[in-house]
Amino acid sequence: MAELFDTKVNAESHLSLDQPILRLPLELARKNFKTVQLKVEHDRKHLVSTLKETANDSLSGKSDTSQTLESLDAMISRMQGLKRKIEGLYEEEKILHEHSRKRIQHMQDLYEIPSLADVKYEEWSRIRLNRLLVDYLLRSGYGDSARALAKEKGIEELVNLDVFVQCHSIEDSLRRRSTKECLTWCVEHRSMMKRTSNNLEFELRLQQYIELRRDEQLLEAKKHAQRYLSLNTESRFGEIHRAAGLLAYPPETQTEPYKTMYSQSRWDYLSNLFVKTHHDLFLLPARPLLHIALSAGLSVLKTPSCHSRYASSTANASSSTTSVCPICSTELNELARNLPYAHQTKSNVENDPIVLPNGRLYGRERLIEMSAKLGLSPDKVKDPTTSEIFEASKIRKVFIS
Repeated sequence: MAELFDTKVNAESHLSLDQPILRLPLELARKNFKTVQLKVEHDRKHLVSTLKETANDSLSGKSDTSQTLESLDAMISRMQGLKRKIEGLYEEEKILHEHSRKRIQHMQDLYEIPSLADVKYEEWSRIRLNRLLVDYLLRSGYGDSARALAKEKGIEELVNLDVFVQCHSIEDSLRRRSTKECLTWCVEHRSMMKRTSNNLEFELRLQQYIELRRDEQLLEAKKHAQRYLSLNTESRFGEIHRAAGLLAYPPETQTEPYKTMYSQSRWDYLSNLFVKTHHDLFLLPARPLLHIALSAGLSVLKTPSCHSRYASSTANASSSTTSVCPICSTELNELARNLPYAHQTKSNVENDPIVLPNGRLYGRERLIEMSAKLGLSPDKVKDPTTSEIFEASKIRKVFIS
């Protein structure tokens, strides 16, 4: 019974890492609904206004039959255009619902696996690992490689390909000194951005103002500030005040804060700000999921001895034992160095523990037996890890409370 309990799959703990794959389709569907709502409301107002005006002009005799028919044709054409847009958004929503269904089924499969030893758990874990690798590739900008891997493994519906590809494209455009794509994205997601207090659009407009000033287009810079920056006077008074002062300083100035405002490093700041805003809106973690999973796994396996000042048996050629600890391996030791230790609820200390003068802890019976096999006299013991030899009288018994 204890063995069954120890190997039972804890599906809830898996969900803590896999929440983004379930939340993102929901956020995209919510955005899709808001887009439809805004388009219908906008065209409805225009249609009602135009229809009322056409009817009044026709009744009053201001327009003849041909003009009235022309106006009606224009309204019909506009509504047909709205219908095509809504049909396109409806197709997008059907795809989102299908993605949600596949992802929910993927998580449901985990709840139906009774044990970690079940071969189905290994298959499920491989799918998850592929998902994490695709997520990492997408965040690193390798969109084509991520798409190829997802297609090969048949997990396109379980990963967020288009979302990250668009994000990387806009991030790259900002690093190429262009604000056009990012501003278009801000307009499309303005209703979502109202839920969070972010300054992305303001910073983009400020950068446009800085570039106009850099190019000595002072009149255009003033008009730009009046049109866009002045809208945020109450919330961004300090930034607007400094922007106004920028008109008096040339691009080569060494005076702060204007030197920093002219700096090309602002483009890196804008690209990082966009990525943060994008992930916040879609409830995506800032770090790759692969990093989170790897950090958790390394912490679970890490022990104080993994980074002891004494060399581990993996790295010590004279050691009489071989460590199977993955954290002590050359590949993972440095990765785990700054990670916290896991909270251990069970002790793995050997029976009848003793401590050697160098501070290392072993079971008495195993240590004496190993020293005897190495040909040492009964009054000597050898540390199997550091190969140091000590007097048996110097070992001390350990009492764990």
